[in-house]
Amino acid sequence: MPNKLTLVSFDLCPYVQRAAIVLAEKGVPFARVDIDLDNKPDWFLAISPRGRVPLLRVGDDVLFESAAIVEYLDETLAPRLHPDDAVARARHRAWMDFGSAILADIWTVETTADRRAFTGARAALNEKFARVEAELGEGPWFAGAAFGLVDAVFAPVFRYFDTFDRIVDLGILDGLPKVGRWRQALAARPSVRGAVVADYGDRLERFLERRGGVLM
Repeated sequence: MPNKLTLVSFDLCPYVQRAAIVLAEKGVPFARVDIDLDNKPDWFLAISPRGRVPLLRVGDDVLFESAAIVEYLDETLAPRLHPDDAVARARHRAWMDFGSAILADIWTVETTADRRAFTGARAALNEKFARVEAELGEGPWFAGAAFGLVDAVFAPVFRYFDTFDRIVDLGILDGLPKVGRWRQALAARPSVRGAVVADYGDRLERFLERRGGVLM
């Protein structure tokens, strides 16, 4: 068991959700401290090299960047969420990075006021999810029967679409049955459900309204 763990977070950040999901899957107790990213406290800026969340305090040490945080948790706490095979593990890490690329496109879709940028990001998401569909097996998880770090990365991705679907039909996940089943399985996972506040969808929708982008 490591030293006391504290997750420094922001309620809408998908990268924070990754860490919260992995912590829940490990069954380890941790404290969670939310900050206002529009008014970052000095203590946070002093320990966050990039001024971003999540941070994980491990005793007196501070880890930053979600990929490094979840890898640390997987190396130090059971059960392991990465495959034992080195090649499979490397492929999973690559798909985790692919999930981050999807989040970058989602950020454009949800915030841009430029219709051309919106259309381009939407097309990029269509292409990326088609690749995910081709990679998936019978499920229920990315690698079959075992929940892993790739699942923790993609759960916050799909959560965005729960709110998008309330606003407009983007059609991005249409015709992708394996992706759809994976999305449903992740939405029902207790660690995924518990990674955000109960009114997350409403908070996200208010954020989108304030951005005033094409999506709204």
